[in-house]
Amino acid sequence: MACPIAVVASARRACGAGEPSRHLGIDAVPVSAARLAGLQAALESHGLEVVDRGNLVGPANPWLPPVDGYRHLPEVVAWNLAVHEAMRAELTASRLPILLGGDHCLGVGSISAVARHCREHGRKLRVLWLDAHADFTTHLLAPSGHLHGMPVACLCGHGPQALVEMGGQVPALNPKWIRQIGIRSVDAGEKRFVHEAGLEVFDMRYIDEMGMRHAMELALATMDAQTHLHVSFDVDFLDPEIAPGVGTTVPGGPSYREAQLCMEMIADTGRLASLDVMELNPALDLRNKTALVAVDLIESLFGKSTLMRARP
Repeated sequence: MACPIAVVASARRACGAGEPSRHLGIDAVPVSAARLAGLQAALESHGLEVVDRGNLVGPANPWLPPVDGYRHLPEVVAWNLAVHEAMRAELTASRLPILLGGDHCLGVGSISAVARHCREHGRKLRVLWLDAHADFTTHLLAPSGHLHGMPVACLCGHGPQALVEMGGQVPALNPKWIRQIGIRSVDAGEKRFVHEAGLEVFDMRYIDEMGMRHAMELALATMDAQTHLHVSFDVDFLDPEIAPGVGTTVPGGPSYREAQLCMEMIADTGRLASLDVMELNPALDLRNKTALVAVDLIESLFGKSTLMRARP
C-alpha cells in the first residue's frame, strides 16, 4: 500500500450507547487503547508512512432522554461534522484515513466524506460494514432513539435531515454499494426494512453454511481499478470470546481465523482506501485483549500475512 496513512481519532463516544461509566472515564479512552496497543508502530513495521492527527474535539455526552425520537442529536451532528471534515481533508491530501472512534454512528460523517470524495473524483464506492448489527433502524423502529443503531439507514437517506444531508447528496450511499458481513443481531422491524432496501447481508448463518471465504469472494466481487473500498469495522463484529471489550457484545461472531481471512482477502484486493475502527471500549476489556486483536487485524488489512502472496 503505497498511499501514506493518516490516523484520525474521535476520543469520545458521541451517541451514548448503554449507560455512562462516570468513574471509569470511558468517554476518553477508546482511542488511547489502540495507540497503546501499538497501531502506528505495527503499520510502520510494514514500511508504511503513518501520521497521527491526534484527537478530534466535540461536545460532551449529556445523557438525556430522546427528543423528537433521537437521543443527543445535536451532539451526534457536531461530532459527525468534525469527522466528515477531517476525513475529507485527508482524502484530499491523498492519504488513506483511518478513523479510530467510539460509537459507530460516527460512520455517517466518515462514509459521507468518502462518498463525496468518490463523486468528485469519478470513482465507484464499495463499503464493507463489518458488524454484529445491521445499524439500519430509524426512530420509528427504535423507540430508544439511540443513533448508534441508525448510521447505515442515515447514509441511505433515512434519518434526521442534518445527518442525511451531510455528504452533500441524498442519499450519500446507494444500498447496492454496501456489503454487510457478520450480522447476527437485527431488530424485528429492522429486518423488514433491510429486506425492502435490498441490502446485501452475509449474516452469520450464511458464513456458517458457506464459509467466510465464499462470503468475502461475493462481497468483494466486481470491483475494479476505479473502485474505492471503504471498510467500516465495528469491533463487535468479532466473537466476544476474542474481543470482550465492546459495549454491545453478541455471541456467535467470527472466530479469530475467520476474521483474519476476512482482513487478508480485503488486503489481497489492493483496493482498500479508507477505514473506520469503531466501538472499542477498554473499560470492558481484559488486559487490553480486544485492542491487541484489533491492531493485529488492522495489520492484516494492510498486508500482514504468514507467507509472501501475489497481489493483483
